[in-house]
Parts: sequence; structure tokens; C-alpha cells
Amino acid sequence: MVGIEAEEKVEQSQQTRKRRRLTWDVAPSAEQPEAEEGENGRKRWALVRHVSPPRRDDDPEGHYVFSIGENLTPRYKILSRMGEGTFGRVLECWDREARNYVAIKVVRSIHKYREAAKIEVNVLQCLAKNDRGNSHCVQIRNWFDYRNHICIVFEKLGPSLYDFLKRTKYCALPVDLVREFARQLLESVACLGWSFPCDMWSIGCILVELCLGEALFQTHENLEHLAMMERVLGPLPEHMTRRANRGAEKYFKRSRLNWPEGAVSRESIRAVKKLDRLKNLISGHVEFSKSSFVDLLHALLKFDPSERLSARQALDHPFFKEPT
Repeated sequence: MVGIEAEEKVEQSQQTRKRRRLTWDVAPSAEQPEAEEGENGRKRWALVRHVSPPRRDDDPEGHYVFSIGENLTPRYKILSRMGEGTFGRVLECWDREARNYVAIKVVRSIHKYREAAKIEVNVLQCLAKNDRGNSHCVQIRNWFDYRNHICIVFEKLGPSLYDFLKRTKYCALPVDLVREFARQLLESVACLGWSFPCDMWSIGCILVELCLGEALFQTHENLEHLAMMERVLGPLPEHMTRRANRGAEKYFKRSRLNWPEGAVSRESIRAVKKLDRLKNLISGHVEFSKSSFVDLLHALLKFDPSERLSARQALDHPFFKEPT
């Protein structure tokens, strides 16, 4: 459904005409004449009013119901739906006032999500105030309440890292590009002000995936996952296997991993055998002179969380000192 637009031709005599009063959800920006193609290819100038669509009920989950081409207030024209999450939907819109594309998060019209969105706005505004270089955090441009939906206007960014990998058909990335992604990930975690070793493990796995073009541990089965970890990184430390609690002790026998005896299938055993040591996996994609990358990965993928590098320590690793 195309957005409703009422046009009136500008009279050459500049005479004022009475017109039907239009109602707005928010105050509109000043009208500007826009050029459009007329007969014989000639342009004519018209004042275009960008009217909000008729009111509709939200869907059963509280999402705003819209059609492509409609207006989200007179200022924004809806171009596409970019995504959807628990809190609402993100729409790609054209900002008529700023003359650029934006991403607008339209929050569900449910009280708890509205309240959470207000908190999010406060956090985003605080981040924008402190990230003066606009380099590390997505920037909030504006926010407004429209038909009982909190709408948060963001700058429109490029694809996510996952979407980028999909577009490249999961091709292995050059090590210099992996380095840049690694730096950004570590800087983001370091900026949070906490030190969770599980984040370092996750970053290590992400970097391997960027280098190889596929996830390192492709399984959802716990014992198989542990077996893959040992295959790539070596045996689990005995002091950790001895401390296995009741929930995990079923995976171990006499302080060692119950593998392959406990494997659920031959296919599972083959999946583990297909893997190689981390150094060998990486060497097929990174030249020997980049061995500091393998060293960084080992430091991030230590089994014992207390032995893993912190985000700030990782940023000081020689891998980030190498010339690109």
C-alpha cells in the first residue's frame, strides 16, 4: 500500500487557497516544494504533504502494523523491514528532514517493553555523549512516541559481521582483515569495564571462524563438543577434570574424557577426527610469518579461564603490532 500523499499545485499567482485541515501525529517539518515529472518530460513543482497512514490495530503481539511506502510520522518514509527481535522491529526509513537513510527501532506497544525502551534511550544518549569520536557505539539520532510505540532512530549502518560472512559465502578472510575485526572486538569488551574469560573464549572462536570460513566446533552435543576441543587444543587439564561436578562427571572416567567410548554414533566420532590441531588448521590460511596469530588464539582459548588473556592484555599482543 502506497503512502497517502495529497498534492496541490502551486498557483502562479501565489494566491492563497483554503484547504482541508490535515491532522498530524507529530508536528510536521516545514513543507518544501518538490519537483516531479509532468507531461512531455517537463518538471512541475508541487507542495507534497507526507500524511500519516490511517490508524490500525497492532498485531496480537503488540507490533506496529505498517506497509512499505507508508510514513512513520510525516518525517520518515518506510522503505523496508530490516529485522525483528523480542522488543520490536527495525525499519529502514528515509529521513526527509536530514535527507539520509536511518534505521528506526519500533518497540512493541506493551508496557514492559516501552519501559525498557525508555531505559535504552537513556543509555544510548549517555553512550553518545561519551563516545565523542562516534567510532565505537551505534549513534542514536532521535526518538519519539508514535501511536503508543517508542521509536528510536539510529544511524543506518552496514551489514552485521554474520551477514557479511553470508554475503561472502563464508569465505576465509585475509589475516589483516581478521586483525582489524579482532581489534574492534577486544576494544569493545575492554570498554565494558569487566573481565569475563568466557568472552575471550568466544572471541577466540570467532577469529578462527573468520580465518577458516567456518565455525570451529560445529556441534550441539556436549561430549562431542569436549572431544572436539581436545582434538584442536590438546587434553583437558587434569585439575579441571577432577573438579567436574555431578552434572559433568558423566563425561569423564578416571579423570579423562570418556571418548570415544561415550560417543553417541560413528558419525560423531568421524566429525571429531575430521578436525586437526589449531596450528595446522590455521597454517593452511595464514603464512608462517603470521605465527603470532596462532599464539594469540592459544592464549584466548586456554582451557583454564584463569590463564586466558584479558581483553586489554590481548590488545598488547604482538599480533597487533605487526605491519599490515
